[in-house]
Amino acid sequence: MSDDVELRIRDFRDRFTQVTDEVSRIIVGNEEVVADVMTCLLVNGHVLLEGIPGVGKTKLVQTLADVMHLEFSRIQFTPDLMPGDIIGTNIVREDANGQKFFEFQQGPIFANMVLADEINRATPKTQSALLEAMQENSVSAGGSTQKLDQPFFVLATQNPIEMEGTYPLPEAQMDRFLFKLRLDFPEADQLYNIVDRTTQQAEPVVKRVLEKQQILEMRDIARSVPVSKPVMEYAIAVTLATHPESDKGHEMARKYVRFGSSPRGVQSLILGAKVHALMSDRVHVSCDDVRAVTLAALRHRVLLNFEAEAERIETDQILQNIIEWVPDPGE
Repeated sequence: MSDDVELRIRDFRDRFTQVTDEVSRIIVGNEEVVADVMTCLLVNGHVLLEGIPGVGKTKLVQTLADVMHLEFSRIQFTPDLMPGDIIGTNIVREDANGQKFFEFQQGPIFANMVLADEINRATPKTQSALLEAMQENSVSAGGSTQKLDQPFFVLATQNPIEMEGTYPLPEAQMDRFLFKLRLDFPEADQLYNIVDRTTQQAEPVVKRVLEKQQILEMRDIARSVPVSKPVMEYAIAVTLATHPESDKGHEMARKYVRFGSSPRGVQSLILGAKVHALMSDRVHVSCDDVRAVTLAALRHRVLLNFEAEAERIETDQILQNIIEWVPDPGE
């Protein structure tokens, strides 16, 4: 390994750790979730964050935006929210000569880090306003297409327990999220730290440790990590094992899965594994890296059938069995 490569990896790890350490001054616990959110940002992906109210979903996004000096925008999704409220709309202006003309007024989607809060409370029509932005990093409105400033990152939250008045995300929308992460309820000692930090006269304040250009440089480093053919074949085998109709499908997939992961699932596995490899001080991806990100990358891409719901089988159980079942290359 050349000195230049070693230096770039060290810089990548140092910057990554600086961000996660700074975020931990505000967010108690959930270190793995914070690292996974950073992973998505660094490979140009988006995150669906699930958790009960009050566990810090919104605070996590706000803190990350502050630490990385990114323009932050929050959209509260409600049943009456319209697509124009997200992407913007044309408004009538008047020039100095009294001539009227249309001018596009940008919506809150034009930011570096967009929090789509309680995304499943808006109608599918409104949810779909995010599709082009998430996939193409652009917005088409007013007869023209406008590119979004980079880095562009959507973090959507949803509440898993209040399902009244909600609209489940369409499969096409779910598939555009690189990872689906879950914020768990804190342990007793973590609750103590949360209460201690948030009930004082002044709450902790984070420092800005990264700039936009540094984030873009980290993206280039992450995507440049090589992946061998055997590791890629392993990621494909894990994905195919989620398909009930495939001859390579796992036994549990055939019994409990309605639809397996899309090809974007393989892409998510590889991209997430690249960052995991760098944080493990390696410049090549291993099968262990793929396994480390499998749950986050595939849990929202595997759709269960009625039998799974009746027997209370969760997606993570199936994926965990698949990880243990699919052999490493050469075995």
